[in-house]
Amino acid sequence: MATGAVMHTFDVQIADVDRGLYEEVALRMARHPSETDAFMVTRLLAYCLEYTDGIAFTEGVSATDEPAVLVRDATGAITAWIEVGAPDADRLHRGSKLADRTVVYSHRDPAKLLPLWAGKKIHRAEDIPLRTFDVGFVDAAAAAVARRNAVTLSVTEGQLYLDVNGVSLSSALHEHALA
Repeated sequence: MATGAVMHTFDVQIADVDRGLYEEVALRMARHPSETDAFMVTRLLAYCLEYTDGIAFTEGVSATDEPAVLVRDATGAITAWIEVGAPDADRLHRGSKLADRTVVYSHRDPAKLLPLWAGKKIHRAEDIPLRTFDVGFVDAAAAAVARRNAVTLSVTEGQLYLDVNGVSLSSALHEHALA
């Protein structure tokens, strides 16, 4: 954990009807001093929306050679490379070569992100989705986050319903093609 990092705990109930996944997870997240609240919430959402056996947070913005979230199988092999924010093309290229599946979650405007990757060498770019949320959704969720948090995330037909400490929000989960 970086010096000056702030620890946040999240008791999360996930009801992902689209995937048939119903879980309760207790998470501890260290928020790096250079990490924005919106980035941390997007990292949390990515973790919950990709939740499966073997999922784990990495060192986040401190990790230079890993994404924000990784999924490993029982042998330790990387099965999913989950980036958050606006990773550079080299990271996506590397992740796509290492993992069976690569995905990017971002709280930023996709119209500004997609040109960053256009024409760049990214392994299997056509298979990498960029997933975003409605404008203001992540910022509103970030405003509700405290050090200790009770979170409920429901997903049905591509629509997210999020409750953070009694603040209820909703957003569509938008998917954009990288290439």
